[in-house]
Amino acid sequence: MKRFRRHAHESQRERLKQELFHFNKTVEHGFPHQPSALGYSPSLQLLAIGTRSGAIKLYGAPGVEFMGLHDENAAVTQVHFMPHQVELVTLLDDNSLHMWTLRGHKGISELLEIGRFMLTGPPGAPPSVTSVTAVLAHSSGELLLLGTEGGHVFVVEVPGFRELEERNISLDQITNSIPDDYLGRRNLEHVEALVENPINPSQVVIGYGRGLMVIWDLEKKNAVQHLPATQQLESMWWTEDGSHILSSHSDGSYCRWRVGGPEEEEEEEEKSDIPYGHFPCKAISKIVQLPTEEGPPFLLFNGGMPRASYGDRHCITVIHGKTHVALDFTSRIIDFFVIRSGPQHTGDPSALVVLVEEEVVVIDLQTEGWPVIQTPYLVPLHSSAITCSHHVSAIPLKLWERIITSGELQNAHYSKKPWPIMGGQNLAPDPPQRDLLLTGHEDGTVRFWDASGVCLKPMYTLRTATAFHTDADPNDNMNPSAEGEWPPFRKVGCFDPYSDDPRLGIQKIHLCKYSGHLAVAGTAGQILMLEPNDEAAEHTVETKVVDLLQGQEGFRWKGHTRLNVREDPVEFPAGFQPFTLVQCQPPAVVTALSLHSEWKLVAFGTSHGFGLFDYQQNNNVFVRCTLNPSDQLALEGPLSRVKSIKKSLRQSFRRIRRSRVSLRKHHANNAAKIQEANARMEAELAEMELAPVQRKIEARSSDDSFTGLVRTLYFADTFLSDSTHHTPSLWAGTNGGCVFAYMIRLPAIEHRADEPVTAQPAKEIQLMHRAPVLGIVVLDGHGAPLPEPLEVAHDLARSPDMQASHHVVVTSEEQFKVFTLPKVSSKMKLKLTAVDGSRVRRVGVAWFGSSRTEDYGESGLVVLTNQGDVHVVSLPHVKMQVHYPCIRREDVSGIASCVFTRQGQGKHGSRPSLSGVLPRADLSVLRQAST
Repeated sequence: MKRFRRHAHESQRERLKQELFHFNKTVEHGFPHQPSALGYSPSLQLLAIGTRSGAIKLYGAPGVEFMGLHDENAAVTQVHFMPHQVELVTLLDDNSLHMWTLRGHKGISELLEIGRFMLTGPPGAPPSVTSVTAVLAHSSGELLLLGTEGGHVFVVEVPGFRELEERNISLDQITNSIPDDYLGRRNLEHVEALVENPINPSQVVIGYGRGLMVIWDLEKKNAVQHLPATQQLESMWWTEDGSHILSSHSDGSYCRWRVGGPEEEEEEEEKSDIPYGHFPCKAISKIVQLPTEEGPPFLLFNGGMPRASYGDRHCITVIHGKTHVALDFTSRIIDFFVIRSGPQHTGDPSALVVLVEEEVVVIDLQTEGWPVIQTPYLVPLHSSAITCSHHVSAIPLKLWERIITSGELQNAHYSKKPWPIMGGQNLAPDPPQRDLLLTGHEDGTVRFWDASGVCLKPMYTLRTATAFHTDADPNDNMNPSAEGEWPPFRKVGCFDPYSDDPRLGIQKIHLCKYSGHLAVAGTAGQILMLEPNDEAAEHTVETKVVDLLQGQEGFRWKGHTRLNVREDPVEFPAGFQPFTLVQCQPPAVVTALSLHSEWKLVAFGTSHGFGLFDYQQNNNVFVRCTLNPSDQLALEGPLSRVKSIKKSLRQSFRRIRRSRVSLRKHHANNAAKIQEANARMEAELAEMELAPVQRKIEARSSDDSFTGLVRTLYFADTFLSDSTHHTPSLWAGTNGGCVFAYMIRLPAIEHRADEPVTAQPAKEIQLMHRAPVLGIVVLDGHGAPLPEPLEVAHDLARSPDMQASHHVVVTSEEQFKVFTLPKVSSKMKLKLTAVDGSRVRRVGVAWFGSSRTEDYGESGLVVLTNQGDVHVVSLPHVKMQVHYPCIRREDVSGIASCVFTRQGQGKHGSRPSLSGVLPRADLSVLRQAST
């Protein structure tokens, strides 16, 4: 009976946990990974993007997003909206067709798949007969015309996907209608394109790969006219008045054909043009011509560049009268379309929408100069490789407005026209608070994003490179082409994955939302302190050099040099402007950063040690070197480190090889010693952590590399000297499982600007297993985490309990351990690695509010492991509450890029970085664990 009651109690407790902690994937941010197809519905004003992974995503007005996923693991090759319908058709590279519709449910629209279809040929027919190469959604909204690799055209009724065999157009019907002299010259090949006559829906033009185009009457079932081009066909366009057909070809030319002329004049009516000269050119893969009410038409085409000189450019050419521009993109063009003005979307061209591999670019065609329209969504987070991220919740309105104003000043070069794709209505309620996501990038920029709702909106970009001497011009992308240059290139788009100086890369960010102070740390040991300014200002940045080695002899830095700071006054635009630079020596990557704006202190750490800096007086408070004398790798740069690892591997295998040879010579029959050599090889490889998914918990050697690397820094006002006097303190955790605590003496407020801040070591904890320390948090007398700096002063948090004893929770890779203060004696712990072999990779403190009672909530640790699981651990008793699978454990970059918010949300990059080093966050997945 007791056992039954215990099991019932445990079951009830598990149900309660599941009710308290809900885990939901709520939204995806950023640009779709590997886009492969583009579609647009003028009537619905919806944009559709298909991807190589089989996803289909629809976008309308900001906040209106739909997503569907094909069951088949196949790439989407074409997307077509049915004219004046709410259905769309997708073609996958496995030759299957899928019908999707937008269907209302309880006042909310959903994207649903309602049918799938695959062409079936006659028995014994080769696959090419039914392999779809071209799709035409007929204007009737009831028919699909499918051109195939075998040259046939199948007619399918939708939405039921019923093949109308009597209306199919066979290759034999086409060949019988073509003059014998043309057929003698070439075969027709596959159907490259299908285009409907805009003034006569019963006529379509069928374009074949070898160049022949046949105008076919669907009602009379006969050929009306044939247009025998001599070059490989790429695309076709039927002009709006129905008088001409434009064809583009593989040699970089396009031709204009008159429709309805006498048969004998066809050859003479062909007008061929190679826009970029008679040297070999790349193919024009798509061509569009649209009329204007007054003036010449717009001609737009993709490709056609001279192959030898500009074959690597990704260009769309726009010609309107005497204006000729080649829009130069930084990634491969997938497709494009033109939005037209007017209620029926039949007026003048108003915007050009281009989908490239890494972004969507929209060009305003009605404003002089054809400026870019800023996109409210689908912005590439990875325009430069993301190196770190930082989330701040509940931003005060004043700071929020200052950031928006600074961003608007930066965006003066964008078009003033509103976003042209406005389909649907966003029914989501207004976000309850203003949330900010800051992303640090390889090129030294920090981008501010509005992360309050579904859309991740760009707000402002901070460029730290301005403070340093670099060869890069941050405005290179916006520079127009030189006068008289041919082709007339113009760089467009914000995707630029290349960094001229990798030392500019941002590694750590910390923003205080109350004071507005911002700390940004980089790859070359630079820590910039910045504050917002609503106006541009010219000034110098005061630099302080901090020696983390403290003059120790025998150590020589082999890595990169520090960045050179501009000594002359620099003109900084409105926004966040630097006022102090702390430069670490050696200039190693900054691995930890913490800002306490109430005390005007910033703490920083590298692989050599950590320091505390007073940015009010611009003085260094103290420095602690954590470098292990045997740790030579910490004195080498990234390139040297890679060489050292390879050297260590070579030396290990050589030692093993020598030991094996020796064993063979002297103990040929001694199998035990051979097994010992094999075991030694496995042990050495395990020490280098080549496979860190699972391992036994055992004490790590103090000689392990990077034991002195600082992993976390934490400010706390707590008890260190005795149980009656609390004092400001700084805590630091290292890679070798060591925790340092320093007491800080702050002068009185009236003397804060004059008297120096001092600090002295107070406590030191060495974890037995020497596992890396990832997080430190101090709990007050009620067991609650201490509030953020200035949070109590702004009446946004209650004052911490200073009557009862405090505790400090130290999170390492392997366990959670609670120590009492001020004695620093172990009280309780929770082991993680010993249970399932997992290691902690990310940890954060979150507040879980009750869904039933607004006045109640609990704080807990949110933990992400190397297995991709999210755990919630209670405070102060460090008991495991719930855990959920979150990220695939193979997605190492996604796990490494995760950042938790105080509301129990987590953002992580869901695709690897283009640089191959750090995560590319083109799809930042928001996952929420809330009560």
